Amino acid sequence: MRIAMIGTGYVGLVSGLCFSDFGHEVVCVDKHEGKIAGLRDGRIPIYEPGLDALLARNVAEGRLSFTTDLHEAVTGADAVFIAVGTPSRRGDGHADLSYVYAAAKEIALAATAPTVVVTKSTVPVGTNREVARILRETRPDLTFAVASNPEFLREGAAIEDFMKPDRVVVGLDGNGDHARTVMADIYKPLFLRDFPIVYTDLESAEMIKYAANAFLAAKITFINEVAALCEKVGADVKAVSKGIGLDGRIGAKFLHAGPGYGGSCFPKDTNAFAQTGQDYGVPLRLTEAVIEVNEAVKTRMVDKILALAEGSLRGKTVAVLGVTFKPNTDDMREAPSLTIIPALQKAGATVRAVDPQGRREGEHLLPGVEWADDPYTAAQGAHLVTVLTEWNQFRALDLRRLAGAMAEPRMADLRNVYGAEEARAAGFTAYDSVGRQGFGVANAPAQQAVAE
Repeated sequence: MRIAMIGTGYVGLVSGLCFSDFGHEVVCVDKHEGKIAGLRDGRIPIYEPGLDALLARNVAEGRLSFTTDLHEAVTGADAVFIAVGTPSRRGDGHADLSYVYAAAKEIALAATAPTVVVTKSTVPVGTNREVARILRETRPDLTFAVASNPEFLREGAAIEDFMKPDRVVVGLDGNGDHARTVMADIYKPLFLRDFPIVYTDLESAEMIKYAANAFLAAKITFINEVAALCEKVGADVKAVSKGIGLDGRIGAKFLHAGPGYGGSCFPKDTNAFAQTGQDYGVPLRLTEAVIEVNEAVKTRMVDKILALAEGSLRGKTVAVLGVTFKPNTDDMREAPSLTIIPALQKAGATVRAVDPQGRREGEHLLPGVEWADDPYTAAQGAHLVTVLTEWNQFRALDLRRLAGAMAEPRMADLRNVYGAEEARAAGFTAYDSVGRQGFGVANAPAQQAVAE
């Protein structure tokens, strides 16, 4: 089948390349001439493991191409996917749908035959009905079928998620027989391998995406609150996470305590989901609390670092290991580092950071930060080191060498990569993590908490 993918951001690029690997002919469209020129030359504007090989293979085999000409891409396409950005609107948290609606109008103007238009972007309830209206009003002489096909890709594991999904969700309008046939043909390789395809109405598909992300954000936030209590009562949040995660009703995923969630999806989608509830007079109080608590978690991490530094960072150097919101991506959007590092700088610290992929974006987003090429250089002469992103490169450090390079060997392990005894044996004089007992830093004893 011939597919046009409008937008070459994270979702559009991964989806377009994976569809071409299914054997479809895919044309990816973007207005940014520099980005398209780079993709034609094999340069990928994002970091995602395996994406470069996927691009090279499918371009070489003639299934994948890139253009700035939307009309060229839409002409003759069996399906046109909208995969443009839906960022949070400033001030109110609603999703900014202007790019989606603009794309719909351009598709309608470019179409020369009846067309299936598929929304891949994450959009709130009612968006696809509006897309259908725009298509009809712009080109009343043509028939358009609209489908909603939300993505569920994890950055850093997107290709695996696309090729081996938990499920594919396809929302259709009331007269969606043709769209269903087209979508079934597009996803036929997955259907043949028994990956489930869930067909539903447009509104339910839109809700599935937001409800799923809100629930996962709630799991992360829940374990972070549990971690704070574990520190006070003397429990170990890793043991607690394992103990509750083995319950099949709960599951182990997204139960890792840390400095709060970030990225392109959870912050934006929880805000938009909460705003949808307000718009319809059904406040989503759990989601609203998740948003509030997640911001408080980041602030709590700053307090932990200050406590580890004996209350003052004035004139001290902090080595930060990792600035992206998670490993295996260069995505800095809503990363905890964007809250934590400026707070450390405001407290008087010099921050020296290292990240395998985050430096390019970090240099723009984190002014005043010094950048190092490796953890040991970052730690040279530092008074404290903190792990913010659990890149594999940071999971098996020579802690003795790291401590030996520092002016004051103190560690804030905000991803629970190491342990207190391991750090103590390596020569660290103070260590703290999330939801576990450290040393060299004040922790409220359980007996005192109970007495109060």
